[in-house]
Amino acid sequence: MPERHLVILNPAAARGSFDVVVAAGGDGTGNEVLNGLLSAGGSGAMPALGFLCVGRGNDFAFGAGAPAALEEGCAVLARGERRMMDVGLLNSPQISGDRYFGNGIGVGFDTIVTLEAGKMKRFHGFLGYVLGALKTMFLYYRAPRVAISFDGAILEQKSLQISVMNGRRMGGAFYMTPGARNDDGQLDLCIAGEPRRLVMLGIILKYLRGTQSSSRHISMGRASRVEIRALEGELALHADGEVLGTGIRELAVECLPRRVQVVTRAKA
Repeated sequence: MPERHLVILNPAAARGSFDVVVAAGGDGTGNEVLNGLLSAGGSGAMPALGFLCVGRGNDFAFGAGAPAALEEGCAVLARGERRMMDVGLLNSPQISGDRYFGNGIGVGFDTIVTLEAGKMKRFHGFLGYVLGALKTMFLYYRAPRVAISFDGAILEQKSLQISVMNGRRMGGAFYMTPGARNDDGQLDLCIAGEPRRLVMLGIILKYLRGTQSSSRHISMGRASRVEIRALEGELALHADGEVLGTGIRELAVECLPRRVQVVTRAKA
């Protein structure tokens, strides 16, 4: 029997009925489809996840090996090459239920950047995120004090931005964790302290090249589970570009190894 492919935004209805579910949109669409697939009941096998990049941001699809160009994306779906990919699982007392993510979560600065970029209707993709980052430097500068637990250690500091990544990239061009792999059973961390505004501008430029680890204000790490707690104030949080709240006080994240099958480019 030939494989059946479907572009759908109600993946729960597809479990056990279709071989592939395609998320046609950006990171938010991919995140919602991923959550639908993993949360759906039923006895049938979970479909593979494919992507058509027609949204504002496509970092989830990039990490899965889906091309940005629509025509090439259709060709990849037609060829049907697949691989297994890790998924992140997030839970917090301030969020109802568990939340899955494919690319990464951001706490603090990059969540506000996501909110500001979403307001810029005239600018899309990378440019929207850059302008959002510049605006956020003036709107959201005070870093809250947090406790970050990972790999058997606890880091307590003021932190402007914390990224917990399954993939490598956010905002279309910012390589938060350039060495990350989304099939190794680990999450990668990029943690910024409390740099001054001009220093933060320089760090943002380093993110474009993935060289921010050279800054004394940046800490990198890797772990299968991460816990973050606000020691003062509250935290802003997003998952795959979907803002989950600005009143978060604590959260836990863990890696679920090889949990979803994705349709991807053939390996060279």
